[in-house]
Amino acid sequence: MHDLTGKVALVTGAASGIGRAIATAYANAGAAVVVADIDADKASDVAADIGHGSMGIAMDVTDEAQVDAGFLRARDALGPVDILVSNAGIQIISPLIDLSFEDWKRMLAIHMDGAFLTSRAAMRQMIASGRGGSVILMGSAHSHVASRFKAPYVAAKHGLLGLARVIAKEGAKDNIRSNVICPGFVRTPLVEKQIPQQARELGISEEEVIRDVMLRDTVDGEFTTLTDIADTALFLAGFESNALTGQSLLVTHGWHIQ
Repeated sequence: MHDLTGKVALVTGAASGIGRAIATAYANAGAAVVVADIDADKASDVAADIGHGSMGIAMDVTDEAQVDAGFLRARDALGPVDILVSNAGIQIISPLIDLSFEDWKRMLAIHMDGAFLTSRAAMRQMIASGRGGSVILMGSAHSHVASRFKAPYVAAKHGLLGLARVIAKEGAKDNIRSNVICPGFVRTPLVEKQIPQQARELGISEEEVIRDVMLRDTVDGEFTTLTDIADTALFLAGFESNALTGQSLLVTHGWHIQ
């Protein structure tokens, strides 16, 4: 199940953090990986590092033309995509009443529009190839719960559940599976940036943010790790049955249990 030899995977937001960890795991499992990121130079560097015939491409997931062109470039170089991980994302911490409409739209564009555009492009290639494939959307524990100061993030992550379920229904006849990985707090640059932001908003120390906000409801007081998420993404990429589709997998050290 963890052998991806002969598969082509495209991972967005793959120049760092979770995306890079997943891209590395896929390459180590034998896949040719398209490292897609808004930073073309970093994407190329990561592709060179992980090897296995990987390539780096520039991709702003909110730009329809750039997404479609990137997928075509990947297909021409490596073949049609078998695995998509829609991972690109940002975070903005702000009380709802202070949140600008521009920031709201930016967050939804990256998380929701990006997931739609990349999923559509991937599905078109998966259908044309006749091989089907796996669409993996990067959700969050916030796909199921809410937190203060994260209105657009929570809204977008909830929306990904609906999108994945529709993809699962529509894609089944072509053997396309779609699932959502819902991590807890992973200590990436995105999360590191949130710690002082939340400390300011809540009027508490950074240590208290980690202990009493981020990890309070976990079973062991531990952050979810990059390896935790990469292993989950590897499992979903290699699971080739419609028995597991339209689901969300919570990888949170028990922060949210359903």
